[in-house]
Amino acid sequence: MVIVMAPEATQGDIEAVVELVRSAGGEAFVSRGVHRTIIGLVGDIDQFGALNLRSRKGVGDVMRVSVPYKLVSREHHRQRSEIWVGGVPIGPATVTVIAGPCTVETPEQTLAAAQMARRAGAAMLRGGAFKPRTSPYAFQGLGEVGLKILSEVRDEVGLPVVTEVVDPASVDLVCAHADMLQVGTRNMQNFALLQAVGSAGKPVLLKRGMNSTIEEWLMAAEYIAQRGNLDIVLCERGIRTFETATRNTLDISAVPVAQRLSHLPVIVDPSHSGGRRDLVLPLTRAAIAVGADGVIVDVHPDPAKALCDGDQALAEEDLTELGAITATMPQLLGRALTPAPQPAAAASR
Repeated sequence: MVIVMAPEATQGDIEAVVELVRSAGGEAFVSRGVHRTIIGLVGDIDQFGALNLRSRKGVGDVMRVSVPYKLVSREHHRQRSEIWVGGVPIGPATVTVIAGPCTVETPEQTLAAAQMARRAGAAMLRGGAFKPRTSPYAFQGLGEVGLKILSEVRDEVGLPVVTEVVDPASVDLVCAHADMLQVGTRNMQNFALLQAVGSAGKPVLLKRGMNSTIEEWLMAAEYIAQRGNLDIVLCERGIRTFETATRNTLDISAVPVAQRLSHLPVIVDPSHSGGRRDLVLPLTRAAIAVGADGVIVDVHPDPAKALCDGDQALAEEDLTELGAITATMPQLLGRALTPAPQPAAAASR
């Protein structure tokens, strides 16, 4: 059983609930987030039912759930959630396109990629400042310099930024520049990092681990939610199989399965799953057709010179087709393409 305290709950309200649970022979585990406090209960469910917890001062909701991922499950929240990032919605009514360079290289390259993304219908900008790579000799990203470039480009083009954070020590730094924190496939079970981003007060994009089951993916999301942050978007980015024809195998069935099990939005990364430019657009169609709440794609003004994943980045000549896909397919499914917000300079005129 889980108790979600109301935002206005006081420390005294929380302590009173904990003491009540313990008096009934149960255990209470308190997790304090930026926006809410959550109390997990262990013990006799029937005994807890006799406590009339919903009526207690400061209690917002009480949930009895059977799945291990309690807070992110549909049992907890029957209606699918809509998450907002810098004024941009991601959820069941829309299809949201996130696009940009896999890696921030220079201000010029990042701005050009962001302008490409906007022309293709993107409402958010992706870009990596920290890049965990398989090889220690590969380009690892510009770090804080890259974050500052993303901030400047956001001001220019008006697209909220999602970028990866790779360790708990970097969370505050990334929060200072990003609108959404990304946890990559290699860090999906970095539990200290999951707890840190859960406490950071920013929306989180959680990529599925390349070797992870759907339940493990949802349990990773639970680590974030358990810290009081339910602003989570799940991202299917392909899993590792015996197949070598593609970089990863896009588990397209994971989208409806995750949406059935969890109320969180689910998007697809067709770039990292296919790993080849010629596969990105077909996989984008598949993602939208199966009901994904969005896609996240790589674009680059000159893929041949990209410092990271140039083989999968869409080039200028691909934008017309990408724009046509994102402009027409959502409507066929009764959804709308999420519009891009206006740059701050344009909005003030």
